[in-house]
Amino acid sequence: MTGILGKKLGMTQIYMENGKVCPVTVVEAGPCCVVQVKTLDNDGYEAVKIGFIETKEKKLKKPVAGIFKRTGLSLYKILKEFGMSGLKVGDTIKVDRFEKGDKVSVTGISKGKGFQGVMKRHHYSGGPGSHGSMFNRAPGSIGSSSFPSRVWKNKGLPGHMGSGRVTVKNLEIVGVNAEKNILLIKGAVPGAKGSLLEIKKED
Repeated sequence: MTGILGKKLGMTQIYMENGKVCPVTVVEAGPCCVVQVKTLDNDGYEAVKIGFIETKEKKLKKPVAGIFKRTGLSLYKILKEFGMSGLKVGDTIKVDRFEKGDKVSVTGISKGKGFQGVMKRHHYSGGPGSHGSMFNRAPGSIGSSSFPSRVWKNKGLPGHMGSGRVTVKNLEIVGVNAEKNILLIKGAVPGAKGSLLEIKKED
């Protein structure tokens, strides 16, 4: 598995070889440095921890800063683990590991939409919109009376919407710019402009 961290720059559109317009998300991916390698003997599983966006020591917690002191590497603001192997501490992961046509899954934090009602949050149809109806955007009945005398778990009700971890799979890479560390991913990905993304190449 190949993975990299990136920052969402926004969306644009490009022309494909067949002349059709394709909407793409522009992602600044990497370069990411391998700061720690987890092994079966020491940790019970194999993975690598990679760093993204350099920062200052005063902005890191002491346990995190200690990882960099042991290795003598630059300090990084964001650390994430990926189930990759065959890498060693100090290796750099760049966008040249991806090629046009690769399928990837992208994980990010979706846009927060605040407190929302059931029509927007769960796509309820709502009540009648005319003839003096007083039932418009309310959720309506939410449970039985005598049994079970409570509201069932996972009942769709108003509440906080968005700001959750979302993964979109089977997205296609339609462009790679190794000089500027840019990936062009077909379609939309979770998150607002400037948000962190985890990009994993699918098998």
